[in-house]
Amino acid sequence: MTTTTITVRAPASTTNLGPGFDVLGLALELHNELQVERVEEALPGPVRVEVEGEGAGLLERDAANLAWQGIARLYAAIGRPAPGVILRHRNQIPVSRGLGSSSTAIVGGLVAGNALAGEPLDREALLALAVEMEGHPDNVTPALLGGFQVMSLTAAGLVHLRLPTPPGLTAVVCVPDVAVSTAEARRVLPSHYTRQDAVFNVGRVALLVAGLLTGQLGVLQSAMEDRIHQPYRADLIPGFQAALEGAHRAGAVGACLSGSGSTLLALVQGDPEPVGAAMVAAVERAGATARWLSLAVAEEGAAVLRPA
Repeated sequence: MTTTTITVRAPASTTNLGPGFDVLGLALELHNELQVERVEEALPGPVRVEVEGEGAGLLERDAANLAWQGIARLYAAIGRPAPGVILRHRNQIPVSRGLGSSSTAIVGGLVAGNALAGEPLDREALLALAVEMEGHPDNVTPALLGGFQVMSLTAAGLVHLRLPTPPGLTAVVCVPDVAVSTAEARRVLPSHYTRQDAVFNVGRVALLVAGLLTGQLGVLQSAMEDRIHQPYRADLIPGFQAALEGAHRAGAVGACLSGSGSTLLALVQGDPEPVGAAMVAAVERAGATARWLSLAVAEEGAAVLRPA
């Protein structure tokens, strides 16, 4: 039996950063690894899936698996039949918590498939496929490319720019023991907004990007306010508003919902412990359990791990 094994490491991501709905994303130093073993022997189906860590009892173990779909989409794009593979997920990123676990699977599958196929596609082509699969660019772009990403879908395709990471900036994430599906989090959003709310968010996004670019992080508490999605999702998250307020009192420069939740995100320069503890306490007062993590910005996106 002939085998080839590829291992891809992809970072978590947080999106929106408050007002930047579907247009801002940030990669975080928490990773999922995907090992893909191409096998020549016949399998019961096109793929066999094994999962360790987060999502072990939740992720699909058949052709519905997102990493397999990424591999299959890559091979379809280059006009070749997909090989039979064994997928081994080693996951650190919580599932359905607004930290981009599904995007790491999509991106991991595409990058691994590209490596198996001899790397026929460049990063921009892989990103286009990832956006097509995910339906929006805010998680897959930082997962593939790393760092702070600003992005917009245009008539000519996705335009994305990377912002420099301000020195000493750390993300503190509070992860409640409450799952929130992206579909449910989008269902609660209104179909129309007032001009006042639109102007509010445009101003906050501009202030947020300017604050990050200039290093004037004192504006972030106001800049990370939002009227487009957070007010409508707040009821899905135990202790939502109290946790953000607690983070600010404990020294965070800004705080928001991470993606569609349920994770809460604070940006910190300094000691992360008081901020994490304050957010967890607020969630626990609301009747749920939670944990917090201090995560650096992941400057590198998804990558094939080479043997040492």
